[in-house]
Amino acid sequence: MTSVLNSELANMVEVIAKSLVDLPEEVSVSEIQGENTTVIALKVAKTDIGKIIGKEGKTAKAIRTILMGAATKLKRRTVLEIVE
Repeated sequence: MTSVLNSELANMVEVIAKSLVDLPEEVSVSEIQGENTTVIALKVAKTDIGKIIGKEGKTAKAIRTILMGAATKLKRRTVLEIVE
């Protein structure tokens, strides 16, 4: 049941990322499940990495905040990692 809930979190990150970038077909999201923490790895095209990170990291911080709120509601610790 937990993997289904975490997949919803990964889908949420994917939808947010695709709405921000110029090349949404290049967005890929993968999950790495640990005992206590799930890492959601977000990969986008090199030309779009700045759009995901934002000025001074504000966009990335906002995505992480949304993810933390949703994960907390599901009683799960989830971390977003932006992969270049």
